[in-house]
Formats: sequence, C-alpha cells, structure tokens
Amino acid sequence: MSNADGRLPASDINPTPRDRVVNGGTLRWPLPEFPTQWNFNHVNGTTGAVERVIQGVLPHLMRADEKALPRPVPEYLRSATLERTEGGQTVTYRLNPRATWSDGRPIGYADFVAQARALSGRDPRYEVSSVTGYSRIKRIERGIGEHTVKVTFGGTYADWRSLFSPLYPATAYSGPHAFNTGWKNRMHVTAGPFRVQEIDRTDKTVTLVRDPAWWGRPAKLDRIVYRAMDPGAMPGAFANDEIDLMDIGLDAGALRRVQGVPGASVRRAGGPDWRHFTLNAASPVLSDTRVRRAVMLGIDRDAIARSDLAGLGVPVRTLGNHFYVNTQDGYRDNSGDLGGYDPGRARRLLDEAGWRLHGKYRSKDGRTLALRFVFPSGVPTSEREGELARALLERIGVRVDIEPVPADDAFGRHVTPGNFDIVPFSWLGTSFPVSTMQPVFAKPHGDRLQQNFSRVGSEAIDTAMDRAIAEVDPARVHVLVNRADRLVWRQASVLPLYQRPQLVATRANLANLGACGFVEPAYQDIGFTGPP
Repeated sequence: MSNADGRLPASDINPTPRDRVVNGGTLRWPLPEFPTQWNFNHVNGTTGAVERVIQGVLPHLMRADEKALPRPVPEYLRSATLERTEGGQTVTYRLNPRATWSDGRPIGYADFVAQARALSGRDPRYEVSSVTGYSRIKRIERGIGEHTVKVTFGGTYADWRSLFSPLYPATAYSGPHAFNTGWKNRMHVTAGPFRVQEIDRTDKTVTLVRDPAWWGRPAKLDRIVYRAMDPGAMPGAFANDEIDLMDIGLDAGALRRVQGVPGASVRRAGGPDWRHFTLNAASPVLSDTRVRRAVMLGIDRDAIARSDLAGLGVPVRTLGNHFYVNTQDGYRDNSGDLGGYDPGRARRLLDEAGWRLHGKYRSKDGRTLALRFVFPSGVPTSEREGELARALLERIGVRVDIEPVPADDAFGRHVTPGNFDIVPFSWLGTSFPVSTMQPVFAKPHGDRLQQNFSRVGSEAIDTAMDRAIAEVDPARVHVLVNRADRLVWRQASVLPLYQRPQLVATRANLANLGACGFVEPAYQDIGFTGPP
C-alpha cells in the first residue's frame, strides 16, 4: 500500500523472523529471459535475471538495507575499515575465516587480486561491463593474519563499499578467456546458502538447492527453481500455481488478474530502477546531437508515463535525472528544456540539421529519417511505448519502425552490438548511483563500451563523474552528481522516463521477499510461513 502522502513504501517484503519461517519447500521464481552468461561483471552478464540467481550462490561482502545503506554481510565479512593515506585510501577487510568456496579453498586474497585485475580496465581483452572503482585500486596486499586483505586506492573512492559484491573465485577471473567464456552456461564454484544443482538449457530452468557446506544459518528453503518464461505468460502461470511470485512490472491487466488469485498478495515499493529510452548515437540517423535533441523534444514523457502507469494505483511523475530516482536524497530535475514536450522546437532542430519535410516524413541525401525501435517481444509495456513513440515522432516528420525481437536475444544480439536506434528498458538501481551509472555514460574508447549503449560521451562528463566518485562529503557529492547529470542531458543520449515502481505478486505466505526496493534480501531467510 502507498503511504499517507501518496508515496510508495521503501520496501514491502513481509519481513518475518526466521523462527516463524518453516523449514523446507520449493520457491518457483520466474525469469524474464534465460541467461547464458553467468559472469555478472561481463558486459552481457549485468542483468537483473543473473543478479537474482547469483545472490544465493556467490559472496556479497556488503548488502543494502531499505535506506540503501550497505552493511557488511557477517557470513563473509567481519569488518571493513577505511583509513586515509597520503594521496589515497586503504580499506582493510577482515574476512570470516569459515568462508570457503565449494571447491574447499578459503575465500580471500587471491580472489580479490584476480577480480581487481580483471576489472581494472588495463587489459582490453576482458569484456567487462564496468571498471568503476576497480580502476582506482593501486595494490592489494595480505594483511595481518590469513583472513585479512588490504586494498589500497590511488586517490579517494567514496563508493568503495560497492566493490567485490559479488565476489567471484580467482579461477573464474584467471585470464581473459576464463572471464569471457568460463561462466557461459555454467557456474563452476559457489559459496552461498545455496548451490547449483542443474542448469537446464532445454527447459530454461536453473535449480538451486540448500548447500549443506554453508557455514551460516542454513537456508530455510530446500530449493529455488528459476524458470525463464515470456513475461506475458507469467500472470497465467501465477494464477495456475506454477510460480510463487512474479514481477507485475507495469502491466495493469496482469495486476487485475493476480489480485483475484486466492492466497495471493501484491507487494508495492518505490523501486530503485528507472525506465528510459536509450538513443544510439552511432546510428547514422542519430549521430547529430540536434537530431537526438529533436527526438527527445518530440516525445511526450508525461503521456508515456501516464500510459505505462495507468491502472497501477501509483503516483505518475517523470524523472529528471540519470543518477538519482525521485525519492533519493540528492535528486534534482536537471532536464531543463529537454524535459518538456516541444514539437515545434523539435521541427526547427531537424530543419537546422538538414532534414527537410517531404510529404509525411523528413529526408536528406535521398535517405528517410527512420528510427528502428527495438524491444523484447512479450513485453506489452515496451510495445505500447513503441506505438506511442511512433505516433508522437510522426508529428515532427520522423518515421519509427517497431521491431520486436526474442527476449533472450535483446541484449546479446541487439543492444550490446548497437543493432538498434531506440531501445526501451530499465536500468538497475543500486545504493551507489554514480558508480553504477559511470560505465553507462563514460566516453567509449574504441570497442570498449562497458554499458554505454548510446556510444557517445565526453571528457567533461568523465571528469564530472570522477570528481563525484572521489568526494566523500555527501552534500558535495550531490552537487557534483547533478553537475554531471546536466552534462549528460546536454548530450541527449538517454531519455529518462520515470522511476519504476515495484509491484510484485507473491503467495501471501512467502516471507522476506517481494517488492524489495533497495533491500538486498538474505536468501537463507527466504521461505514460507505455512500453508497458503
């Protein structure tokens, strides 16, 4: 339910003490696509589907609470101490001596070294999604005692708590080949309350089972079965008792359907994620900043937000920032004149760029100004967004060709290689907005895009983000982040739409999971309180 002021709560997960959660049971958890790359730090692995699975099987040194404050996870990390040094900082990690990988090797120094080296950005053969933070690491040393690791940074890095979560075994990051291909279609070594029993590529399922070697409090569930399915099929599967929870997303029809399911609960929270359109600046028709600005001005964000959120019972408010969502400290609307709907100005910008109206659409040098709007099939929200974008942009003389693609191929074959003009999706929000979004807006260097799917950037934006990440005073961080955000708006590469609400249908007796907001749940505490 919403709060009295109309805002959604920070989280809604049916928090339940462990002694009231029954031992045993299977949680059936759907995924919107079936991942093939299980290395979360690979450019094709940084997805919500991968994240949902690996949180139960890999170490996360820090876990965020509902206020987005990261705290040490005691099963892995006893403490992490920051010390200022001349020209930098050192973090001393005291690891839990009981923490071991499933191959019997202690979690420790070698894993830190391998991950820092792979994600440093110094070797372009590693196909990384982000080098943020790791590129600042100067050296890693063994501390006093076998289970202590010292990480020294060249300069200050305010978001150091974001690093090594998840942490991969040293064997996974032993070289570029292992990093890029070693975790395709398999997860070799784990260290969590669950272990991988099976990855079935035919049935598109991943089965995790309780790991008896886990040294922490044992998992309440016997197993978790993840199953990839078309998002459009999820409401029916939930109603037929084939899955135990589902992300309703922005589907009002799905919300109405699951609300009528006996023994079901709809959990709501203000999500950390945000919906947007990414524009491919490497595309011939979008390489001119004036054209990208015209496209943004020709899209009525209010209309899209109203359409997407209709029937969901949540506040409708557009987003004016690329780093903070509306409910976060530091949020400012920096959209300026690009945030409003102004088809008249959009037409003038297209005229300036040499695209003249001939009949219904604009053309130049014998080319029609046509944009491919690519989206994963089976996502009604994305399809509606495409239809709205087509109708709106047609008013300024721009043709939009809507192209649904298989959900499993959306990133690997379209977004990452740049096979699109406009693509809609949601960025995953975290407790570290600058570190998370830096690889999205960092200037590409050759083929090294990280997550910058718009394929454009500037030294000014890079400098502004670097300054924000190096700042430790929260008030000053907000100023610097918003300075960077204004520069991102100016380059017109990513059009924020709105903060994405979280609406999750669950069995009413499902405990410690649901609409998490910024909360990162402890998988060993997830379970059921009894029969439905």
